[in-house]
Amino acid sequence: METLLHLLQQAAVWAGWGGVGVLALLGLLLSCLGISGGYVIALAAAAAVPLSGPDVPGWGVPIAFALTAGAVDVVEWMASHWGVRRRGGSRLAGFAAMAGGLLGLILGSMILPLVGSLLGMMAGSFGLAYWVERHRLQASAPAAHIATGAVLACVAVLMLKVAVALVLVAVLVGGILFT
Repeated sequence: METLLHLLQQAAVWAGWGGVGVLALLGLLLSCLGISGGYVIALAAAAAVPLSGPDVPGWGVPIAFALTAGAVDVVEWMASHWGVRRRGGSRLAGFAAMAGGLLGLILGSMILPLVGSLLGMMAGSFGLAYWVERHRLQASAPAAHIATGAVLACVAVLMLKVAVALVLVAVLVGGILFT
């Protein structure tokens, strides 16, 4: 009976580690799709704490991961505004790009799950920034140039999101394997 209990405990530990791995990979995949996967990686780190003991990775790691994911979200929120302003757009167009990105993210995820949020965010940022600049400048080409800044900023943030997710997963795996 004791052997069976020991085997069940070992199976539960292995299943737990498998869950940590699945969560970490899911977080990385979500980040590649433009969704905040850093929080899922933070959840993986939190799940690893009771499996490995209080020292590895420790409760500070999932907290730091969640704070990092939050910082990336703040950068993402501001990116379209920055991209518009960087290309000479008005402050109003920058705020329109931010609002359009949020609206596009919500509508895009309803229309086409997963990828739709990223595509909707880009389209919404571009569309509202273009609309504001088109009315301000009374010209299409400069408005499109300015609005493209919002899209380029969204792409840059996507690369940042994936890079941060890779670092979080590497820190998690390194902390588990090498400590």
